[in-house]
Amino acid sequence: MRIPLKNSFLSWMMKKRIHQIELFLKYPLQVQNELLQNLTDTAKDTVFGKKYGFSAITSYEQFKKNVPVSTYEEFYPLIKKLREGEKNILWPGEIKWFAKSAGTTNAKSKYIPITNEALTECHYKAGKDMLSVYCNNYPATTLFDGMGLMLGGTQYQNPSKRYIDGDLSAILIDNLPFWVDMHRTPDLKTALLPTWEEKLKK
Repeated sequence: MRIPLKNSFLSWMMKKRIHQIELFLKYPLQVQNELLQNLTDTAKDTVFGKKYGFSAITSYEQFKKNVPVSTYEEFYPLIKKLREGEKNILWPGEIKWFAKSAGTTNAKSKYIPITNEALTECHYKAGKDMLSVYCNNYPATTLFDGMGLMLGGTQYQNPSKRYIDGDLSAILIDNLPFWVDMHRTPDLKTALLPTWEEKLKK
């Protein structure tokens, strides 16, 4: 069966990642230690990084010794500063998005800072890895010929206009890479409508 060019190209792009995934499986500890080092190096000049000596951390054991396990309530004063527009608190730069999630003791919702790096290097990369494995296992796939149904929660701009609050799903949909965006339905405006009833009517 002939596979259209677009589908063939995207499948090939996805499969290129397989070699790296195989290395992760082969050297899991080395990969995790390298990732930890990258994170501490990047955040060493933040308020949190300076407090816990990130610049001197060279191993997981040292990280475990320096950085205590903390509750959301203990993090909240730092998150409050981020929501007030302060920079370089937990991560370099200013935070543009906060994902809302219920289930804390000090408030109705908790706010999880979302950075550009969190979007690209965590959420979207995980999806890309999943597609890479799928395309490698099913090389004749026509997955990219069709559209994917994507419906998320809602988001809104804070009155201060410093950042956007919302469900993580809405933040992800609103910032999708172009090659994913072109394969999803419904349109962005419909996907981000405030209620499910409105989404379903559209």
